[in-house]
Amino acid sequence: MTPVIERDLAALRATVTAWKRAGEVVGVVPTMGALHAGHLSLVSAAKAACDRVIVTIFVNPKQFNNPEDLANYPRTEHEDAEKLAPLGVDVVYVPDGDTMYPDGFSSTVTVEGLTDCMDGVHRPGHFEGVATVVAKLFTQTAADQAFFGEKDFQQLLVVKRMAADLDIPIEVVGCPTIREPNGLAMSSRNLQLSEAGFETAALLHEELQGIAAGLREGAPLAVLRDRAIARLSDAGFGEVEYIDLRGINNLSLLWAAERPARLFAAVWFEGVRLIDNIAV
Repeated sequence: MTPVIERDLAALRATVTAWKRAGEVVGVVPTMGALHAGHLSLVSAAKAACDRVIVTIFVNPKQFNNPEDLANYPRTEHEDAEKLAPLGVDVVYVPDGDTMYPDGFSSTVTVEGLTDCMDGVHRPGHFEGVATVVAKLFTQTAADQAFFGEKDFQQLLVVKRMAADLDIPIEVVGCPTIREPNGLAMSSRNLQLSEAGFETAALLHEELQGIAAGLREGAPLAVLRDRAIARLSDAGFGEVEYIDLRGINNLSLLWAAERPARLFAAVWFEGVRLIDNIAV
């Protein structure tokens, strides 16, 4: 059954109010569309935990620091609705730009600390855009739970911190990264890769796994990282923005897996910015 596509905020709020009066738990899966199996896994998690599920689709201009990246981002609303149909989603909320950012809109949500590294440095303004739009989506949907993928682990921590700091009554749930058969982390941007490039891009995950294995054996991170960067370069990858080992709670920079940590990477390939992370 094709889910209801709702574009009007007042109508969405009326629907959610009726659900809440009936004592139903509401889940939300915020997306920018171009849905893939990773997104659908979040929807399945929401369906398992909640009585009602809203999927939001909004390509948020405020989280793009590159106008070309915004212009190239896939927009596939019709195909997205078809993918959601078998999953029993109750509402697909597709607000327009005027609903999210009406004339005179002048507020920004900033989360300090967690955004001082990695994507916060390489994509100036990105997390301000994320935190602002997600805060609005949380209040617009009045959801009880929200589901985000661990592929964007830094984003997950930022959203959790934002919701806690602003006393938004919502539980933010992190869900495992879903990968292609070759190991490449699923991403809407993968659609921009060539067929051959799609296969080569999986090398990023392989190198992260190799670094993690080396760390477990006591090898120095600097040596492991330099070797990985060299192999990526030989395979045709472009700029390596970062390959970092960081603590899972506050993203503090580590040089050894001395406490729970994750390896994070952002690398350019075929004009596409690939990100990934794995637990260490």
